[in-house]
Amino acid sequence: MAEKFDVTIIGSGPGGYVAAVRGAQMGLKVAIIEKEKDARLGGTCGLRGCIPTKALLMAAHLYEKASHFEEFGIKVGKLDYDWTQVQKRKADVVAKNSAGVSYLMKKNKVTVFNGFGKILSPGKVEVSYEAGNKDTIESKNVIIATGSVVRPIPGFETDGKQVVNSDHILELENVPKSMVVVGSGAVGVEFASVYARFGCDVTVVELLDRVVPIEDADVSKQLERSFKKQGIKCLTGVKLDTMKKLKNSVKVSGKDSKGKEVALEAEMLLVAVGRMPYLEGLGLENTKVKVNERGVVEVNEYCETAEPGVFAIGDVINTPWLAHLASKEGIMVVEKLAGKTVEPINLNLVPNCTYCDPEVASVGMTEEKAKAAGYDVKIGKFPFSASGKARIIGETDGFVKIVAEKKYDEVLGVHIIGPHATELLAEACVAMALETTADELGRVIHAHPTVSEAVMEAAEGVHDLTIHM
Repeated sequence: MAEKFDVTIIGSGPGGYVAAVRGAQMGLKVAIIEKEKDARLGGTCGLRGCIPTKALLMAAHLYEKASHFEEFGIKVGKLDYDWTQVQKRKADVVAKNSAGVSYLMKKNKVTVFNGFGKILSPGKVEVSYEAGNKDTIESKNVIIATGSVVRPIPGFETDGKQVVNSDHILELENVPKSMVVVGSGAVGVEFASVYARFGCDVTVVELLDRVVPIEDADVSKQLERSFKKQGIKCLTGVKLDTMKKLKNSVKVSGKDSKGKEVALEAEMLLVAVGRMPYLEGLGLENTKVKVNERGVVEVNEYCETAEPGVFAIGDVINTPWLAHLASKEGIMVVEKLAGKTVEPINLNLVPNCTYCDPEVASVGMTEEKAKAAGYDVKIGKFPFSASGKARIIGETDGFVKIVAEKKYDEVLGVHIIGPHATELLAEACVAMALETTADELGRVIHAHPTVSEAVMEAAEGVHDLTIHM
């Protein structure tokens, strides 16, 4: 007799496992299915994305800081790094994180199936195991949380050696002497930051007219300036159309926005563009679930598909593909299933965080989008070069920029590039969720000396009342 569950979640990433825990907390009988062969939980974020990438970024950050120790009066011997140990620590962090997810499943009495999940029909899910055997379980509800995978780019096929994607580059045995990075989104600029700080000659190529193109234009300009100071070259408005692998290098060529030929050669090419939802073999054809022309599952504001009792969250739907959003989507779904009153997620308040050097973080509207939406915009901006704490830690590149509207003084967007930007953003997320005004944010007492004072000063700057500038 098939085992019965209130909800079965296919995929154990930050959307799936968080939904499983909250579902169990709500008193639901929960199952989670994960196809990872070694039974590790955590999904792309935990195993091949957020967590391992940030572990490498931390090592790179410390190595770069150590190269400036003498400025702080600290003398060290010849500075060097052990790449094998860097990779080992990254693997240890990943393993502990994954083990933590497994512990959460056990603690919350979530049944874990280490196999491949397929919807046979509404209410029935098949689990196929590597050994070839199968189980069928009954479930009142199913949540598709299978995430995304790297999308192949025609003409720029990866081999895991000379031409790599975001999965391959996490496992490099050595730091290459030179690298061309195709794409300046979060993946591209984060890996550019890692390898440049370990001595790799890095060139970032972006199709659009600026790096980190989803961010505020001022942030893009600042990141490009900071990268230039670090020796990272940025070529924007460039469309690469050919790639040629040589014995010890890779050549790419194309044209810039003015039609000028561009040719580059490096030891390694990182293709840091293109991901697609992972929906293969899930049995969606056995349901009324609709997939649009972009390959994403169609859902309403409560993540409900066209098939009653089947939901989809995270990278398989048309919301920002961010781990923290997937988690909140999963929580919303299971709380609704448990009978709680829930509100749709405000997608205008989803934080963006990029862990390059300097860090980039934002929430809400850019200046350009606020103006396009018809707001009468007022800007407040405060540079970290005027922050006492930023001078103390030796990280003064960047600024906080606040976009507000004149009529009601409401904060519409906060954009940060600089030290601890991804941590500082939390204050802005809370403030905007409470519909703060720039005046209110500027009047909140911020501890001194902290880099968070820059948020307060930028808010005061909306009314031209900044003190330390």
